[in-house]
Amino acid sequence: MEREVIQYETFSEEETFRLGEKLGRDAQPGQVFALNGDLGVGKTVFTKGMAAGLGIRENVNSPTFTIVQVYEGGRLPLYHFDVYRIGDIEEMDEIGYEDCFYGNGICLVEWAGLIRELLPEHTVWITIEKNPERGFDYRRITVERPVL
Repeated sequence: MEREVIQYETFSEEETFRLGEKLGRDAQPGQVFALNGDLGVGKTVFTKGMAAGLGIRENVNSPTFTIVQVYEGGRLPLYHFDVYRIGDIEEMDEIGYEDCFYGNGICLVEWAGLIRELLPEHTVWITIEKNPERGFDYRRITVERPVL
């Protein structure tokens, strides 16, 4: 499958939020977003923006200890996964990931590289990186998506 790569630069939490918000507004039913980046790069800020773009007004937090958090009330449901603490990939079966990955909502998976083999081919990969030489709040955000 051919893929398109787009790189963005943000210089504040607000800009990172706004980029997430834009992707949330543009998101289509059934899309899966794989979100990767080190601790503290802004994955949760980005996710909050995406939720806002979907029209979700609830407070969004990283579901580190619950693995998945479901947010409804927007134009599409958001299934927010944090698989950092997954010890065995079979744990994903226990939480019914397939219903989310292949449903009509939007899935956003933090630390997605840990479950790469479970993700659909049409997954949009997003990587957030810091570069301290460019400033404390600088982020390079790479979006790799299938060309349909």
